Amino acid sequence: MTKTEKIIIAIILISLGVAARLLPHWWNFTPLAAIAIFSGLYLGSRYAIILPLVAMVIGDIFIGFYAAPLMIAVYGCLILAGLIGVVVRKTKTAETVIAGSIIASTVFFIVTNFVVWQYSAWYEKSFSGLLNCYLMALPFFRNTLLGDLFYVAVLVGSYEVVKIVLSKRVIVSQTN
Repeated sequence: MTKTEKIIIAIILISLGVAARLLPHWWNFTPLAAIAIFSGLYLGSRYAIILPLVAMVIGDIFIGFYAAPLMIAVYGCLILAGLIGVVVRKTKTAETVIAGSIIASTVFFIVTNFVVWQYSAWYEKSFSGLLNCYLMALPFFRNTLLGDLFYVAVLVGSYEVVKIVLSKRVIVSQTN
C-alpha cells in the first residue's frame, strides 16, 4: 500500500470515528477500537496509535473532555487496541481478528470501569462497590463488544473484499 493510499484511508477512518461519536448512537457503540485494530492490521503501528486518538480528541473538542484519569484510561485502551491489531497482523485470520476484538473490548471494560470506581464518588470504595460498578456497566460492555465486533467486521471485511476485487481486475486487465 502506498503512503498516499494510507493517508486517504486514515482520513476516511478519522472522519468515520468523529462522525460516529457526534451522531446519535447507542452508548459505547462506536468504531474507535475497530479503527485502531484495523489500522494495526493494515496500516502499521503508528497509524494504529494515532488514528483513534486523533478521532477521540476531535470528538472530545465537540462533546467535551472529562476527568483526566478516565480520559487516560480510555485513550490508553485505544492504544492497546491498536497494538492488538499489530500483533494479530502476524497471524491474521478471521478467528484471530475476532479474538483481538473481544480482548480489546474486555480490557476496555475492565480498565475503564475500574477507573470509574476508583476516581468517582458513584461507588463505595470497597470490593462490593467495585463489583457493583462492573455490574452496572454490563449494558455498556454489551454495546462495546457488539460495536467493536460489528465495526471490525465492516472495516476488515470491506477492505478484504476491495483487495480481492482489485486483484481480479488486475488479473483480467493483464490477460486482455
